[in-house]
Amino acid sequence: MTKTLLVTGATAGFGAAIAERFAGAGWRVVATGRRADRLQTLVERFGADLVHPAAFDIRDADAMQAALDAIPAPFRDIDVLVNNAGLALGTAPAQRADLAQWRQMIDTNVTALAAMTHALLPGLIARRGTIFNVSSIAGSYAYPGGNVYGATKAFVTQFSLNLRTDLHGTGVRVTSIEPGMAETEFTLVRTGGDRPASDALYAGAQPISAADIAESVWWIANLPPHLNVNRFEVMPVSQSLAGLQVHRDLAK
Repeated sequence: MTKTLLVTGATAGFGAAIAERFAGAGWRVVATGRRADRLQTLVERFGADLVHPAAFDIRDADAMQAALDAIPAPFRDIDVLVNNAGLALGTAPAQRADLAQWRQMIDTNVTALAAMTHALLPGLIARRGTIFNVSSIAGSYAYPGGNVYGATKAFVTQFSLNLRTDLHGTGVRVTSIEPGMAETEFTLVRTGGDRPASDALYAGAQPISAADIAESVWWIANLPPHLNVNRFEVMPVSQSLAGLQVHRDLAK
């Protein structure tokens, strides 16, 4: 029986790679994102029988519901939800951060993720499905400039664990995916398109790729149904935990 996956943020990075991995294996994929042209590329590559594109801004609750209502019958029975859409904006410390950027991160990474999950939960419970929430190691390990981004990812991780508790006995599996340094469009978005900054961050580090995360999600999704991976934290070998900061005021 052909299974169906819905992945948000499927126009680039992890989301695009996840859509490609599952469609390439014969799954039906509902691919959502803001850039309709990129979603159409997925349709052209895998065919309309395997990919249904749904272009909308995930922060727009009405547009989200309209897109879900418009999913054609062959794609409506969602077996796997991948809440991937999210972003980081800005690298300034909290005292110099842009409040509008904080709000956009909360609206995207927290509010929209919760809304999508709530909308699909009845069907996922009926089908004993699986939920993947893409978090980050930033939700566990603080770093300068991480402020609200890290806080939103901490929410995603905790929300995943609480879903597991609430869904106890339903057969629904929930996994928090928590990547470390990964080379996608992430840093370009965060820095407003600063290519040199993005290149410098990843230079020589052999970071995680979008394909690596897609393969990890594929593996977890296809584990025996009695197994649940609660949290999947992964870093490149070149990255490890940093030491704690100590400020020394030598003038005193």
